[in-house]
Amino acid sequence: MPKLQSAFMLTDKGYRDMKKAIAACTLSNFSLMLSFGVMIQLVVELIKPLSGGTVSWNFMWLLFALGIVSAGIIFLCLKNDYKKTYVVSYMESENARVSIAEHIRKLPMSFFNAKDLSEITTNLMEDVATSEHVLSHVVPQIAANAISITAICLMTAFFDWRMALSMFITVPLAFGIIVVSRRFYGRLHEKHMAAKLAASGQVQEYIEGIKVIRACNLDGEKFSALEDALRTMKRLAIAMEFGTGVFVTGAQVVLQAGIGLTVLVGTNLLTGGKIEFIPMLLFVLIVVRIYGPILTELALLPEFLYHRIAVNRMKTLMEVQPMEGSGETDLRDFDIEFENVDFQYNQDGEETIRDMTLSIPAGSITALVGPSGSGKSTVSRLIARFWDVTGGRITIGGVDVKTLDPEHLMSYMSFVFQDVVLFNDTIYNNIRIGNMNASREEVMAAAKAARCDEFISRMPDGYDTLLGENGSTLSGGERQRLSIARALLKDAPVVLLDEATASLDPESEAYIQQAISNLIGGKTVIVIAHRLRTIKNADQIIVLDQGRVMEQGTHDELVALGGLYHRLYSIQQESLGWSVR
Repeated sequence: MPKLQSAFMLTDKGYRDMKKAIAACTLSNFSLMLSFGVMIQLVVELIKPLSGGTVSWNFMWLLFALGIVSAGIIFLCLKNDYKKTYVVSYMESENARVSIAEHIRKLPMSFFNAKDLSEITTNLMEDVATSEHVLSHVVPQIAANAISITAICLMTAFFDWRMALSMFITVPLAFGIIVVSRRFYGRLHEKHMAAKLAASGQVQEYIEGIKVIRACNLDGEKFSALEDALRTMKRLAIAMEFGTGVFVTGAQVVLQAGIGLTVLVGTNLLTGGKIEFIPMLLFVLIVVRIYGPILTELALLPEFLYHRIAVNRMKTLMEVQPMEGSGETDLRDFDIEFENVDFQYNQDGEETIRDMTLSIPAGSITALVGPSGSGKSTVSRLIARFWDVTGGRITIGGVDVKTLDPEHLMSYMSFVFQDVVLFNDTIYNNIRIGNMNASREEVMAAAKAARCDEFISRMPDGYDTLLGENGSTLSGGERQRLSIARALLKDAPVVLLDEATASLDPESEAYIQQAISNLIGGKTVIVIAHRLRTIKNADQIIVLDQGRVMEQGTHDELVALGGLYHRLYSIQQESLGWSVR
C-alpha cells in the first residue's frame, strides 16, 4: 500500500479518486488562468493611450468573446472539480463509516468493556468527518496549488527570474512556519480531543442518569463532574484556537510580505531600466491573484495536521482483532458441553469462571441459579461467544464455539434479555429484526404467539406505530413480549433466557410465561432465574457460586440435598410472606 494511501486511510478506489481530485483541482486552477490572461490583455489594451497608442476595439471585442469562452471552460472545470473532489470524498467517508461499523460489529465484548462508548461514537462520526473535510477541502487544493504555483513560477522566471523569485520566495517560508509548528498543534489537539471525549462521556452519563440526578438534587451546577469537564473543554478549545491563530496569522503575514517584496524589487528594476512598466505591472497583478488561494490553504493546513490524529485513532480501532471463525460449519446437534472452562473479563482481574465442567443436553430446559455475581449471565454469554474463554473449551454438538464465526453461531441462538433494546422504529420493524426475510403474516403470527397483539391493537397505527427511543412508550412487560416475538420469529434451536420475567408485575409475568412456553418447545433452553419457583419444572438445575458448579440436579433432588439451592429456595419462600407493617 502506498504511504500516502496509508496515511489517509483510503481504500484503493479512494486513493485513485484522490489522485483524480488533485488532477481536477489543478485543471481548475489552470482554467482560471484563462480569465486572468484575458484580464491582463484587457488592462494592457486600456493603458495603451498612456504610452501614446490607441485602443483597438476590434481586439476588445475579441477579448470579450474570449472572456465568455473562458467562463464556460471554467464552469465545466469547476463542475468536474466538484464531482471529483467533494462528491467522491463524501462517498469515501460513507464507505469509511460503514467499514468501521462493520468492524465494530465483529469485535469481542471485552473491547466494549474497555472503551467508552462516546469514544467509539467519536471514531465513527467526528474522526471520519475530519477526514472527509480534509480530503474534500484541503488535500486536493494544496496539491493542486503546489503544482500550479510551480508552473507559474517557472513561466514567470522565463520572463524575469528576479521578479519570479521575489514573488515566490515567501511561499515556502510561510508553509515552513505551519510545518515546524506541527508538534505544537499535535499536543494541543490531543489534549483538546481528550477533553472532548471526557465531556461527551459526562454528558452521556448525565442524560442517562437524569432520574437519579434529579432525585438527589444534583442537577445544574451541583453536578460538578459535568461542569468541570465542560470548562476544561472550553479552556483547551480557546488555547487551541489561539495557538493555531498565532502560527497561521504569522504564516499569512510572511506570505503577504511577498507582495511588498515584489513591488520593491519591481520598482528597483524599473528605475534601473532593467524592466519595462507593463511587465512589472503584470507581475504585481499575478502576485496579488495567486496569493488569495494560498492564504486560504494556510488557514486550512492546521486541520490537515490534526487529520493525522484522527486517522491514527481510526487505525487504532481498525487494528483491534475481530472474532473470527468458520461460517460454513453446520451444527446438527445442540448439546452444550463446558470442559474445564476458565474465564476472566480482564487480564489483571480475578477469574469469573473457574474450571467449570457441565453438560446441557439437547432439547432440554436447563436453569442456572445462584447468588448475584456467581457467573450465571457469564455462562450464557460464553455459550453465545460474546467473549472467548481463557481456558478449556465450550462445544455445541461437539464443535468448539471458538472455531465458529460469531454471526454464524448466533444464527442458531435466540436471546431474551431482562433489559430489552428496542429501536426508534415501528413495532413491525422491531419484531422483524428477528428474521429480516419474514413476511408480514409471519411477523404478526410471532407477535400473537408472544401475546403482543393484545396491546398492539390498542396502538394508534397498530404494527406501524413508532415506539420512540428504546420503546419509551411501552411498559416493561410489553417490551419483554416484543423481545420474545423476535425470538419466536427467529425460531433458533438454542434459546437463552436471561431473567426474562424479573421485575414484572404478576399479570405481565403471566403473559410472559405463556409466551415463553410457545417459544421453547423442542429447543435447547438455558434459563437464568432468580425466582426459583419459575424453574421448578426444569429438566436440570445447575447451581453456581463464585464461578464454580456447586450442585446439579432436579428441583426435588436439590431441595433434598439441603445445600445452597435449598437455602436460596427457603429464603425466597419465606420472603413471599413479607409485607409492610
